[in-house]
Amino acid sequence: QVQLVESGGGLVQAGGSLRLSCIASGTIWSINSMGWYRQAPGNERELVGDITSGGSTSYADSVKGRFAISRDKNTVYLQMNNLNPEDTAVYCCKVVGRSVGSIRLRDYWGQGTQVTVST
Repeated sequence: QVQLVESGGGLVQAGGSLRLSCIASGTIWSINSMGWYRQAPGNERELVGDITSGGSTSYADSVKGRFAISRDKNTVYLQMNNLNPEDTAVYCCKVVGRSVGSIRLRDYWGQGTQVTVST
């Protein structure tokens, strides 16, 4: 089985920073991409940013210039700066990869971590 464990969420004042981490472990042996999504109450889940195995990154327009995604082996990070209340959401990481014994690409999701930005 593949497990994704996020950490780093919490409560921060507007203008502050947080760094989220997500570690992929278990039977995953090939990672195609890693990314972060978020979902605020009443909203659909949206892509925040992702990073490919080659290191290419992409971001939602709403976070460009404020958030940075990076990766170290099976860990993906999301550095969030200049946070504002609109960034309040549950942040989940997603890994697209293959599990041992399979050539099929699959999406794996973490449980999510709450980020709350106060005014």
